Amino acid sequence: MSLSTGTSVGISEETAGKGDITFPKGFVWGTATASYQIEGAAHEDGRGPSIWDTFSRTPGKVVGGHTGDVACDHYHRYRDDVAMMADLGMQAYRFSIAWPRIQPDGSGPVNPRGLDFYERLVDELRGHGITPIVTLYHWDLPQALEDRGGWTSRETAERFAEYAAIVHGRLGDRVETWTTLNEPWCSSFLGYGAGIHAPGRTEPGAAFAAVHHLLLGHGLATAELRAAGAKQVGITLNLAPISGNDPLAVAHIDGLQNRIFLDPVLRKEYPADVVERARRFTDWSFVRDGDLDLIGAPIDLLGVNYYSPTTVELRAGQPANPVHPGSEGIAFVQGDEERTAMGWSVVPSALTDLLVRLSRDYPGTPLIITENGAAFDDVLVDGRVADERRIAFLDGHFRAAHAAIEAGADLRGYLVWSLMDNFEWAEGYGKRFGLVHVDYASQNRVPKDSALWYREVVRRNGIRS
Repeated sequence: MSLSTGTSVGISEETAGKGDITFPKGFVWGTATASYQIEGAAHEDGRGPSIWDTFSRTPGKVVGGHTGDVACDHYHRYRDDVAMMADLGMQAYRFSIAWPRIQPDGSGPVNPRGLDFYERLVDELRGHGITPIVTLYHWDLPQALEDRGGWTSRETAERFAEYAAIVHGRLGDRVETWTTLNEPWCSSFLGYGAGIHAPGRTEPGAAFAAVHHLLLGHGLATAELRAAGAKQVGITLNLAPISGNDPLAVAHIDGLQNRIFLDPVLRKEYPADVVERARRFTDWSFVRDGDLDLIGAPIDLLGVNYYSPTTVELRAGQPANPVHPGSEGIAFVQGDEERTAMGWSVVPSALTDLLVRLSRDYPGTPLIITENGAAFDDVLVDGRVADERRIAFLDGHFRAAHAAIEAGADLRGYLVWSLMDNFEWAEGYGKRFGLVHVDYASQNRVPKDSALWYREVVRRNGIRS
C-alpha cells in the first residue's frame, strides 16, 4: 500500500513548544508484534496447538470468547505488512517465532513449513531494508509441553534450548539480534500464579518454579545461540518503577516485579529478600548448582518493555494481589494521572527513572526499548484515525528516553508497540495498541495519524517541537 506524504499530522498543546530533540547517530527506530497476536493461520501448514489456543477456548478466559485463529491474518498478508512498514519508514521490526509452528509438540521432528514462513518473512524484511529482530518466545508454548508440566518443569527449559538452535540454524545467517524470552514475569506470575493468562493456573509455588525454568531456558538457549555464532543475544523484561510511602512495601513489589529477573540475568543471583519471602510458597529446590551461571551469562542487549509505573502503600487487612504472591497488607494505588484504555497511568518521566536506574544498578548492559505504546479508544472516521492522544503519549515517552540518554543511559533504540491493532491476549480484540488500524472483518489496514507522525520522527531521528 502507498501512503500519502502530504498528510499533515499535528501534536497536542501538551507537547507543542517543548523544543526539538535529536537522538544519537545510529539510534534504531522500529516497531514490534507477537506471533499469536497477529499471525492467524492457527491450524495451517503443520502448526500445533499452543497454550493460548487452549486458554482462549476456555469459557470466560478471554473477553468475547475471542481467539487468535485469524487475528490479523499476517501469515498470509506478511508481504503487504512488510511493504507497509517500509512505507512508514521503519528501520527495525521485532517479531516472535511461534514455537508450535517449528515443533508442533515442542520437541522432536521439525516442521519445515513453519521455518519456511519465517525465512520468507526475514527475506522480505531484508529486501525492504528493515532489520529483523527475532524473539524466540512470546508466550505461545506448545500445549504438549504444558501437558508435561510446562514452565514448572526443567524439561521445558531444555526443549527451549533445542528449539532455539533449530531456529538459528535456519535464520542465523540473516538475523543478527536474538531475544530469548519476552516478559517472563507475565508468563510466570500471570500464567501460573494468577491464572489470568495461559495456561491459567493459580498456584503461587508453580509461578516461582516457572520463573526459574524460564530463566534457565534463557540461559540454555543463550549458550546454544552463542555456540552457533549469534552476534547479539538478549532478553526482554517488562519492568516498572515502584514507588510508595513505605520502603519495605516498595522493596517487596520491586523484588517481585523487577529484581527477581534482573538480578539472576545480570548478577547471577536471586535477590535474598525475594527468596526469603517466597519460602512460604516454595523451597527453591528446583534451583540446581550451575543454573545461575548459565542464567547470568553475559548478554549483549537488555530489552525493556515499559508501559506504566506502580505505586504502593501499606494498608492493614489488604488481601494479596494474586499477581504478586505474598503481597498481603500492600495496596496498589492510582493517582490522578491520565489513563490509557487499559487503565494504565501515563507517566513518561517514570521511563527516564527506569532507564537511569538500570544503567546505575546494572552498568555495562546496553538497553533497547522493545515495547512502549498505549491502547486508546480509536475510531476510524472517513478513512482516518485521528489518535492525537497516542501521538502525545509517544512524544512524551520519546522525550523521556532522550532525557535518560542525556543522563547517561546506554539506550540504543526504540520499538513502538505495536505495528497494528491485534489480539490483545485476555482482552481479545477490544483494545487497540496499533499504529495501524485493523478492520478485523475485512483485514483492511489504515495507518493512524500516529503512524504518519512516527514516520517523521524516524526520518528526523528526533522530534520537532
